[in-house]
Amino acid sequence: MLIVRATKKLRQRLGSVVPRGDELSTTLLGDWYATVLPWRPRQLILLVNEQTLLPVLMPLAPAVTAPSRIGPEIAATLAAHQTPATVVDGELGQMHDCGFALTANRSVVGIMSEFTFLADVFRRNDPELDLLQLAMKLASTPCSPLYRRHTSPDRELQAFLRSS
Repeated sequence: MLIVRATKKLRQRLGSVVPRGDELSTTLLGDWYATVLPWRPRQLILLVNEQTLLPVLMPLAPAVTAPSRIGPEIAATLAAHQTPATVVDGELGQMHDCGFALTANRSVVGIMSEFTFLADVFRRNDPELDLLQLAMKLASTPCSPLYRRHTSPDRELQAFLRSS
């Protein structure tokens, strides 16, 4: 089971999402946080992993299918970061059921705000970037919660995978 800790704004956009109680993700990477990026002409979902701060970007529309598309989008981003196929397949197998919960970690919510700002700057400077390229660029950004460990989400992911 994948637990996505979504902001109120995103839960409203998704409509029928009912927050779950204290369930935890059964995936190796744990919970993901998510918010909506109200860009025009296409709105996006920004997902950030709680442990590694790895960002994932995906289209919001159609909102009704967004929960079923989250797992494959995460898997595609993990594969782009050269995560071993066995890990990607294991994560994807655990993410077939996606539940939503309230945000609980203010630090991750703050990182989502920073990534939102940076993503907007990056896309204005290079409008040709696709969502995966943009997420990869965000993943190389130094993040203050990671300063004492591996500095950026992409490095933190690789260190996490080596230790697992």
